[in-house]
Amino acid sequence: MEENININGTLIWYYFICKREVWLIAHSIEADQENEFIALGHHIHEIFYQRKKKEVFIDNTIKIDILPDDTLIGEIKKSSKSLNSAKIQLAFYLYYLKHIKGVIKKGVLLVPEEKRKIEIELTPDLELEIEKAIKEILGIIESDLPPRPIKTNYCKTCGYKELCWS
Repeated sequence: MEENININGTLIWYYFICKREVWLIAHSIEADQENEFIALGHHIHEIFYQRKKKEVFIDNTIKIDILPDDTLIGEIKKSSKSLNSAKIQLAFYLYYLKHIKGVIKKGVLLVPEEKRKIEIELTPDLELEIEKAIKEILGIIESDLPPRPIKTNYCKTCGYKELCWS
């Protein structure tokens, strides 16, 4: 992975949710910040784990939500609805730390409202999945137009739904 690559954790997350959203985010088209579900996510980040070091930015590429201890990095989610996407996002952070910074860590996915804690380790299979996603994300970003909208379960709570379905 090249150091100047413009892929970040948000794009990885949305790649597994909505490829159209990947294009919109990458082209600086902002979601509706008044969206109640976006606001809820911000609120959860603020109220949980207040005694831990939070929001650690590395190279403008990854934003680690929480550092529970010296061996772990953590990602906080409001629900387990998008568990696969969250796992891959956290694995991307582990991948980035390993390949760009030379740091090996483990991850923990935290869903405080469900009292869930899922440990994530970077495996060779996860590394291949991340590398494949990065290539496909670059293809999406380089396209002149966003992918066509595809109706999913995520659309009803999406901050971009007006750009797809109005």
